[in-house]
Amino acid sequence: MRKLRNVLYITNPNSYLSRDGESVTVRVDQKEVGRIPIHNLEGIVCFGYMGASPALMELCHNHDVGISFVSPYGKYMARVGGKVSGNVLLRKKQYAVSDDAEESAKFAKNFILGKLLNCRSVLLRFSRDYPTAVDSAFRDQLNSLSDGILELRDNDLPLNELRGMEGMLSKYYFSCFDDLILSRDPVFSFQGRSRRPPLDPMNALLSFSYTLIAADCASALESVGLDPQVGFLHRLRPGRPSLALDLMEEFRPYLGDRFVVSLVNNRVVKAGDFVMKENGAVLLTDSARKTILHAWQKRKQEEIMHPFLEEKVPLGLLPYAQAMLLARCLRGDLDGYPPFLMR
Repeated sequence: MRKLRNVLYITNPNSYLSRDGESVTVRVDQKEVGRIPIHNLEGIVCFGYMGASPALMELCHNHDVGISFVSPYGKYMARVGGKVSGNVLLRKKQYAVSDDAEESAKFAKNFILGKLLNCRSVLLRFSRDYPTAVDSAFRDQLNSLSDGILELRDNDLPLNELRGMEGMLSKYYFSCFDDLILSRDPVFSFQGRSRRPPLDPMNALLSFSYTLIAADCASALESVGLDPQVGFLHRLRPGRPSLALDLMEEFRPYLGDRFVVSLVNNRVVKAGDFVMKENGAVLLTDSARKTILHAWQKRKQEEIMHPFLEEKVPLGLLPYAQAMLLARCLRGDLDGYPPFLMR
């Protein structure tokens, strides 16, 4: 199994990255504020617009370290990848499946089932841990989600119907999401998903966590020789890492939502950690991002038993493990793609 290395997160929008020998240097207003040897890094994620030097991009390319550029709102902008591993036959198969709506639907169905089953597990675990916090409305939504999962599992639907069903069943899940937040601070009330831009602190946290997962998924896919841009559930769109978005679906509830809820319930983040822009967008402060990223890196070191591989895997390597299984499936070594399911 691959060794888990560090991801460098650049949260100051005024940071500029450059190369000095075999190290990545971070400068703010022409002053060096950080230096990291390239061999310690798995990837780099920049929240801002200042960018990086061509020399650094070459260094990262030669050491298979991807650089992802993300706006302060968490919108994916671009990625500079490392060397392509695997073989051209794998990517040709990926492109052929993507061009075939029926074949794409088979993969899309498993991505969606993985996500929804994990959503269900999040709600079930909460209902067991906090039975007094669960009311009849919560149970009704959970039952509707469970019934919908069975219907989805037992039917082969075309892509558009799969997407529609995924959207409907996700609403059942998010209608229960506010109950998971034990903090009574009204700042953290959740009334529904808002994305670009996020319009409240909970959505700002969710969008931030999903951005981190998407970057890890893109890196994992490239590391096994797949093209992060060409997906099956998310269709082709210039500049969008569609396959990375496919892969991250099953991780949203387990790695993203549970992490965000724990940040709020354990008071790691507070009301003062957010700022509101003139357009209504709610963003994390720079200090809050650093706090969250520290907790994120610590979380990624935790190990679990992978339900399909039946071996211990750090949480940070789950995207790599699933990317590897996806590649095996495309090569014909597996009958179908097995999504990650939380226990």
